[in-house]
Amino acid sequence: MITAASLKEYTAKDLAQMAKRRGVTGWHAMRKDELVKALIKAAKTTSSATKSKPKAKKTKPAAPAAKATVPAARKSRKAASSKPKPAEVTATKKRTPKPKPEKKSDPKIVESIRNMHEQRQAAKDIGTSGSEPNGADRLVLMVRDSYWLHACWEVSRKSIDRAKAALAQDWHTSVPVLRVTQVDGEIMTSGSERLVKQIEIHGGVKNWYIDVADPPKSYRCHLGYLATNGRFHAIARSNVVTTPRPGSCEEIDGNWDDVAENVEKIYALSGGSDEEHADGELREMLEQRFRRPVGMPMAARLGLVGDQFTNGKSNQDFDLKIDVEMIVYGSTKPGSYVTLSGEPVKVREDGTFLVKMDFPDKRQIFPIVARSKDGLEQRTIALAVERNTKTMDPISHDPRESNNS
Repeated sequence: MITAASLKEYTAKDLAQMAKRRGVTGWHAMRKDELVKALIKAAKTTSSATKSKPKAKKTKPAAPAAKATVPAARKSRKAASSKPKPAEVTATKKRTPKPKPEKKSDPKIVESIRNMHEQRQAAKDIGTSGSEPNGADRLVLMVRDSYWLHACWEVSRKSIDRAKAALAQDWHTSVPVLRVTQVDGEIMTSGSERLVKQIEIHGGVKNWYIDVADPPKSYRCHLGYLATNGRFHAIARSNVVTTPRPGSCEEIDGNWDDVAENVEKIYALSGGSDEEHADGELREMLEQRFRRPVGMPMAARLGLVGDQFTNGKSNQDFDLKIDVEMIVYGSTKPGSYVTLSGEPVKVREDGTFLVKMDFPDKRQIFPIVARSKDGLEQRTIALAVERNTKTMDPISHDPRESNNS
């Protein structure tokens, strides 16, 4: 029997060798008292293992029966493991889902998409109804007043198809636009034009009002399609017009009834009176719309007025008389009181005023006085004007010379 007292009689070296033989771990680092405790513990473990061995021998006869049941247990475990568990079955079902039946399209949604597509195409189509499929395209620009232009156009179906083919894949992102360019100088070339603005238009219309600034200026318009990448396909180009100085002409209302009443003035402001740069399309469009000649008659432009001459003498019934009106306009503080030569002048809400008066053939001085609403301030401008009219000697043209030329 190993006891602590018997072990203490040994040296530490002997105890270390005993611990080594008994398989005590860490024996080489232990002190003598630690080795004693470790050996006692190892002895107790050995004795308990020895006591348990006979019990294992008693159960030895029952071992064959246990061995006989092992294969059956193994078979049952294998069978149990071979059966799919509910979770595994669910996972298998999820991995192989059944094909879902295709949903039928909602007729209302299909109809809504079709309507949106038709509206988009209609907004892009600037072809004018009533124009011939292969007819000529034209864009006419007119001056309405110092700050407004009026563009009118006719576009054939063939030109729309040509633009679609030219733009190719860019056609789907393109929109119809009016390009307004300012023309600098007297030479009307593309190099003298500078882009001022681009106006997105839509189908179903064939005219557009355009606001401009800083008159007088010369403008031209280009009608076509502009893609999102900046590519522009032009269909038609307009004539060149020049806006007048403010107050140099009467304001014209923006509708065709007033155009009919002032068609000659609009034609002249839109460049029709300039023989060098006159645009035939402008005259043709106005004559077709109002069904009457516009501008100077052809016979008068060619000098073919021989029926007014008899035996080389001028017709005494042919005469020319003129009169002149003067327009005075200006601005002051709203609510002020303005007089011209002592006569009151109507001041608009924004402080502007305009007076149209006769202009006789003489020199005149007009004092224009503005008084503040409270009467504490006054401003005066003296306007001196003179009219000097001279009648030139009449000239007769021989129609035969005009025909020979």
